[in-house]
Amino acid sequence: MSGISGVLLVAVTACGGGSSDDKGAGDGARQKDSTTQASKQSVATVSISPRSGATGVDTSGALKVTAAKGKLTDVEVKDAKGHKVDGAIAADGVSWTPSLHLANATKYTVHAVAKDAEGRESAEDSSFTTLTPKNTFVGYFTPEDGSTVGVGMPFSVRFTRGITDPAAVEKAITVKTEPAVDVQGHWFGNDRLDFRPENYWKSGTKVSVTLDLNGVEGRDGVYGEQSKTVKFTIGRNQVSVVDAKKHTMKVMQDGKVVKTLAVTTGKPGYDTWNGQMVISEKLRVTRMNGETVGYGGEYDIKDVPDAMRLTTSGTFIHGNYWGGDAFGNYNASHGCVGLRDLRGGGDRSVPAAWFFDHSIIGDVVTVKHSNDRTVSPDNGLNGWNMSWKEWTA
Repeated sequence: MSGISGVLLVAVTACGGGSSDDKGAGDGARQKDSTTQASKQSVATVSISPRSGATGVDTSGALKVTAAKGKLTDVEVKDAKGHKVDGAIAADGVSWTPSLHLANATKYTVHAVAKDAEGRESAEDSSFTTLTPKNTFVGYFTPEDGSTVGVGMPFSVRFTRGITDPAAVEKAITVKTEPAVDVQGHWFGNDRLDFRPENYWKSGTKVSVTLDLNGVEGRDGVYGEQSKTVKFTIGRNQVSVVDAKKHTMKVMQDGKVVKTLAVTTGKPGYDTWNGQMVISEKLRVTRMNGETVGYGGEYDIKDVPDAMRLTTSGTFIHGNYWGGDAFGNYNASHGCVGLRDLRGGGDRSVPAAWFFDHSIIGDVVTVKHSNDRTVSPDNGLNGWNMSWKEWTA
């Protein structure tokens, strides 16, 4: 037994190291290795705000990535679905900010890398969740996704809440066209934003509008909750010109007259607006009651055929079965443009039916030589009555 104990003792002693000289040499080697390792570590540091694990983070202005003793080389921010957040590293390399707002109630992860002057990298990771708003807004838009519309059709958005930060909202809406054309937005009040080019659209233009409103603070404490892309196509070019004095309408396609129709417009005291008006609604048959447009009980006409809306205030171009010999001869309406038709519009060969069947949403009807003023740009989709300078002001 004593022999076994002696063997074990020798083994343990051998594992403990050699002489005092050997031990000193070992400590020096370790110190040298530690110094070398430290010299390889980057002195650059990355800071991410908000802190990792934060919740209820604001969708704008809260996310910031900075570097000290070095410059940022890569910043990647993603949501839970892997969608990247666009952003840019500043020219001096010490900060990164997102290009747009973040979405509501969304978890984001951040990975950022910086390099020091020696080219050594340092990285930082973080995650946080944005706020869930109590008050929200959306935008109701026209035209519809997938539609083909006339050359006068703007893209119009009406918001469910009044907007007090129009710049933030407008920045979140992107309009792309093929072929490319400059498209600008114009606000009517604080709840409506329309987009159009300087001149009527060219036939065949494809328009794509992205509403990236989710997370936009449109007014204090009120956030957008809408993310949608709307696409539409511009159809053939049709612009019709009504002459209130001659009682005619020339229907033109690509600038050439394809048909001239007899009309009646607003009688004295009820004159039709002058100006460019865009067809915004088509009704095969409707009822027209003067009480709905401020004319009391002056008229209540059922089964009005082939009606197309030109203004929000109630101006239509429509079929008229009660006008007698007014068409082409004198003005007899309460402000609308009337064309001869049958009650209910059963005959598709009469003037009003022909025009209805050859018109689409977004076509332009221009009225001239009426005794009334030019229609207001916000009365319907009629922003074409503003100059480009006024529109972009």
